[in-house]
Amino acid sequence: MRLWYRHCIYPDAAQRQALARAFGCARVVYNDGLRLREDAYQAGLPYPSDGELSHRLTRAKLTPERAWLGEVSSVVLQQSLADLHRAYRNYFRALKEYKAARARGEKATLKVRKPRFKNRRHDQAARFTANSRFRVLPDGRLSLPKVGDLKVRWSRPLPAAPSSVTVTLDGAGRYHASFVVEVQEAPLPAVDAAVGVDLGLSAFAALSDGRKVDNPCWLRARERALRRSQRNMAHKRKGSRNQEKARRRVARLHARVADARRDFHHQLSTRLVREHQTVCVETLNVVALGRSNLAKSIHDAGWSTFVGMLEYKARLYGRTLAKVDRWYPSSQYCSACGRRDGPKPLKVREWTCPGCGTTHDRDLNAARNILAAGLAVAACGPDVRPGSRRAVGDEAGTALAGAA
Repeated sequence: MRLWYRHCIYPDAAQRQALARAFGCARVVYNDGLRLREDAYQAGLPYPSDGELSHRLTRAKLTPERAWLGEVSSVVLQQSLADLHRAYRNYFRALKEYKAARARGEKATLKVRKPRFKNRRHDQAARFTANSRFRVLPDGRLSLPKVGDLKVRWSRPLPAAPSSVTVTLDGAGRYHASFVVEVQEAPLPAVDAAVGVDLGLSAFAALSDGRKVDNPCWLRARERALRRSQRNMAHKRKGSRNQEKARRRVARLHARVADARRDFHHQLSTRLVREHQTVCVETLNVVALGRSNLAKSIHDAGWSTFVGMLEYKARLYGRTLAKVDRWYPSSQYCSACGRRDGPKPLKVREWTCPGCGTTHDRDLNAARNILAAGLAVAACGPDVRPGSRRAVGDEAGTALAGAA
């Protein structure tokens, strides 16, 4: 399986200029290809093929208006066109699924939007593949064609030779190198333990073994500093250097929030996968929940990112991740006797089962029910409970043998 390893890089002034040229050329090539395809669409003509766009790029480098495209590695330009091709393929695939769902009378949303023009004020990226001859030098530096040898802060070694590297510049002014590495699955020793995980807001995760993981609320913990920085930026003249400095300060605060959240997700997901053979989670519709009055807290928690980490780490380490359907009423069943007590408002955090008299913590009870349902899914597949079917013949009216 493929994994991405991201490391900080520290280019000097000349290397920053070279990277800026690479970012700019990649952006221009992407926008030129997008403009050609959109113009063809407006004129009612077929889209230019991938080969035609590549041929146009080769000819454009020979013209005076685009001669500066030859100042960067040609691999960066070709990879930018490849990104455009991939964006269109994903969009048309999602559009086809959307139209098919609408034809069946189902409610559907377009999952992938149409490709849009790139802006120089947003995050920048340039990708170098193996045929560009990038190298990781013995002294730990990263050698990129027409850029130079970049200093890298290695947080951990690469497990294998990378097939490509993507250099990015984020809004906070930080440079990163993301290496794509093909790794082999390394199953951990089997353990006789399983856990159900109920994701929430008061506690980030409630575990079926009775533990709760606190929600650090990364964004809300830094809201005061963010509010102050954003107010300071709003008072600066638009387009001035002072406004750019203030924008960088705001971006750095957001970057710290994202880094802290990502580090928390990695540590917790790794611990759950290492300690348990089976991890059971609920499939949450985060997009719909993000439209509620709890949207800010839900997006701050980052549930989808956390479940994604559990998924790929379970596959890497030979564990099982069981996903329970989002409509399963995990908070309504009593985990002791199985009685269903009905829905409850969110403010009810504890309840007593009228059947057996057991007092439940809402989150821990849901985690235990998710564990039971997840183990059933892991053993029998996702369709554990078959749907309703029409009775055959007079089956519905057949009397039991010997009945009066």
